Amino acid sequence: MNLSRKKEGLIDRSHFPLSSFKCILLIQLGDIGDVILTLPAVRALRDNFPNSLIVVCVREKAREIIADCSLASTVITVRKERKSLKAVILDQVHWLQELRAHRFDLTIDLRTGTRGAIIAGFSGARTRIGRFADDGKLWRNRVFTHLVTPPDEGAQYAVEHNLNILSPLDLKIYDRTLHITVPSYRKQAAARLFTRENIPMNRPILAFHPFSLWKYKELQVDSCVELIDTVRQHYEMTVVITGSSEERDRADQVVARCRIKPINLAGKTSIGELAAVLSACHAFIGVDTAALHLAAAVGIPTLGIFGPSPAVCWAPMGSRHAVISKNMPCIPCRRKGCDNSEISQCLDQLTVQDMHETVIQFLEVNFGMIPIPVTTV
Repeated sequence: MNLSRKKEGLIDRSHFPLSSFKCILLIQLGDIGDVILTLPAVRALRDNFPNSLIVVCVREKAREIIADCSLASTVITVRKERKSLKAVILDQVHWLQELRAHRFDLTIDLRTGTRGAIIAGFSGARTRIGRFADDGKLWRNRVFTHLVTPPDEGAQYAVEHNLNILSPLDLKIYDRTLHITVPSYRKQAAARLFTRENIPMNRPILAFHPFSLWKYKELQVDSCVELIDTVRQHYEMTVVITGSSEERDRADQVVARCRIKPINLAGKTSIGELAAVLSACHAFIGVDTAALHLAAAVGIPTLGIFGPSPAVCWAPMGSRHAVISKNMPCIPCRRKGCDNSEISQCLDQLTVQDMHETVIQFLEVNFGMIPIPVTTV
């Protein structure tokens, strides 16, 4: 029998009632955005296992997302460090010993990578649920007691991709929305940052995030400058540019060329602090990246700028959110740029004229803003 079929289906409740899962490990080794989109799955586990210990394993860079999440009991992280082979082996042995010490009853790996499968196998859990991998027949798929092969997810919001893997548990899903409650200490840190940067709180603040971990999702500097100038020409608002420390130089280039200077916050926040900064903003405009999902999760309206990646999967859901993309027949190609070149013509050729009407409508609908009167000389 095909391995994927052999392991599909519900968990046998007569042998493994839900009450038997006292300690649960959820593995999500994707990027920060993937972890944010996993939060509804964490909520589903908490709703159905209110008294269980729920441990979430993520990459180090996403640790704060889970550490600030009250639904998870604790977070464990994996990291890449430059060490000698001997030091790496010793660290991994120690890490796996700490992992086993939790005595997990249930482990769920949301992705198809080998590292998550190794962690699932070493977790010691008697029930191990994973996503079926086409290339995992040699050993990876065999790690799991239950495999999930979801139907075509190409037209499904990414939040559902994670909930799909919980299907063998037959859980009741009460809330599928993406939501983050920002801790008060994070809000206080954001308030101090706003004070240091002289960001006025008496008018609307627009967060602009044109950068991504993946270059083929980014806007060019020229487009960023024109978009910010267009917004500031029409509305009395403060524009803040967000991003990582690696993106700060490019943000400086944008600031230098804008007629009315935005405030550069790139590299001045951790991911947890960025959530607090975004929660203090009134709207978000940006590309398909973690910040887009974070803005939606803290409850502000978003305008996502999409190129090769499918908005149907990755754009925030709901009437307060909107999407811009170039009118090209190849969108979405789901590739890493045109012919996987890391260059996306659909974004490089996206002009302010293409975006203008949607941007203005987005701001007016969500805030009822009145454009600044145009003065003729």
